[in-house]
Amino acid sequence: MYDTARRVALVKQRVRENTRRRQRREVISLSAACMLLFAVLMQAAGTVVGPGQPEAWGVFGAMLLREDAGGYVLVGVVCFAAAAAITALCFRLRNREKQKKGAADKHARHEQEEKSQ
Repeated sequence: MYDTARRVALVKQRVRENTRRRQRREVISLSAACMLLFAVLMQAAGTVVGPGQPEAWGVFGAMLLREDAGGYVLVGVVCFAAAAAITALCFRLRNREKQKKGAADKHARHEQEEKSQ
């Protein structure tokens, strides 16, 4: 039979392991979502952009002057929007983790104060 301090230490260790697993799962799922989005956008670029070669090979701005360049602009806007959404999601997840960690630290400090009294 374990004493209370040992049980608390084991629970904290399990919490850390579960948090690490969850964070790893989140990173893997976000990476997979990014790769899937990249693949979809590459397929969409092939179907949206019209066939033909740009007039000036070395100047990428010249492609946007063509009449069928709307596909390039569309893909660029969609990529930017997706990147902004993923960035906002990551910031929210990070803030949530900070809040949870702050609450756990506050609870641990409160327990230490109770033990010292």
